[in-house]
Amino acid sequence: MIPAAFDYVRPDSVAQAVSALAGAGEDAKVLGGGQSLIPVLRLRLAYPSTLIDVGRLAELRGVHDDGDAIVIGAMTTHHEVMHDALVGEHAPLIAQATETVADPQVRHRGTFGGALAHADPAGDLGAVALALDCEFVATGPSGERRIAAADFFLDYLTTALAPDELLTAVRVPKLGPGWLSHYEKFNRVAQAWSIVAVAALVHRENGSITQARIGLTNMGSTPLRAVAVEHALAGADASGEAVGAAAEHAAEGTAAPSDLSGKSDYREHLARVLTKRAVLAAAGS
Repeated sequence: MIPAAFDYVRPDSVAQAVSALAGAGEDAKVLGGGQSLIPVLRLRLAYPSTLIDVGRLAELRGVHDDGDAIVIGAMTTHHEVMHDALVGEHAPLIAQATETVADPQVRHRGTFGGALAHADPAGDLGAVALALDCEFVATGPSGERRIAAADFFLDYLTTALAPDELLTAVRVPKLGPGWLSHYEKFNRVAQAWSIVAVAALVHRENGSITQARIGLTNMGSTPLRAVAVEHALAGADASGEAVGAAAEHAAEGTAAPSDLSGKSDYREHLARVLTKRAVLAAAGS
């Protein structure tokens, strides 16, 4: 299908992009890698008045060290994130999850920030951002502000970004020693959206789990933290029995959807199974 008509703007700087957003109104859309937006436009599920293409903004690309955090530019592609040395050293969970995103073609075009701003609950990176306690850097007419990952995802395809704000970067706190990670994803076929997935961070000392952070993909209208599991894992040993008992809490506080890929009770079962697998894999058990 052919998209509905829209105005097209291709700014040369973040300042120009923000100005274009402010002038275009709430119906404007930002085009990054286009891997989510273009199919929606072709199906006429979105009717933007203006399309603002930030693809040429080199200032939004790359990963750099910022002391206690690494900063990933919003226009950094999935492929670049997967193979970045700083990501591999300080946030390997991001690389593990990004490796499961779609296929190589999409990973070479799709962008880290674009996927997060799209806020599809079946997307792989939202749960990872929650588990890592990331901060989203939004730039608007009044300057920059930071939004905690816990406050960023508001509802299905809805974020805390204002209509005149552009997601410019994501700050990822560096993990200290002792942290281990794993991303466990279940889908019907390779390269498909997650039916359910689990992002697991585990801190181990002397054979026990001292702390855990668990993010859930596609268990509600937004990515979620499995808080009950995190509490149950604190102080537990890393045995299959202890982790399995903690994982039984994985569906608590969720609102798993029912759709053609699976009913809600099936997703709740998957959440429990995948949480156990992810935690044991992260802990090396």
